[in-house]
Amino acid sequence: MLKKGIFYFIRDGDDSIIMEDKTKGGLTVQERSIDEKYNVEAEKGMIYDMNGIGHKVGIRWFFLKKDYAFDKVLSFAQEMEQRYRKIREETCPDY
Repeated sequence: MLKKGIFYFIRDGDDSIIMEDKTKGGLTVQERSIDEKYNVEAEKGMIYDMNGIGHKVGIRWFFLKKDYAFDKVLSFAQEMEQRYRKIREETCPDY
């Protein structure tokens, strides 16, 4: 474990730095493909909205060490953390 936030883990892999979204921890990995936002390989699962429509979401992203420094991956994780904190503040103001 390299770093842990409220909503993320950053782990050290053999050739990758792995960023994991803790809020997606219970999802089953359904595919492994290139993520459009980060342009890296990612494990994705499916969540369903109130209308029963499925949406593919990232669970884990694999940033190759030869292309990404830890600080860059950490900035992505902190950005995700801020997004979730904002959602929590809007939906659960007393948390």
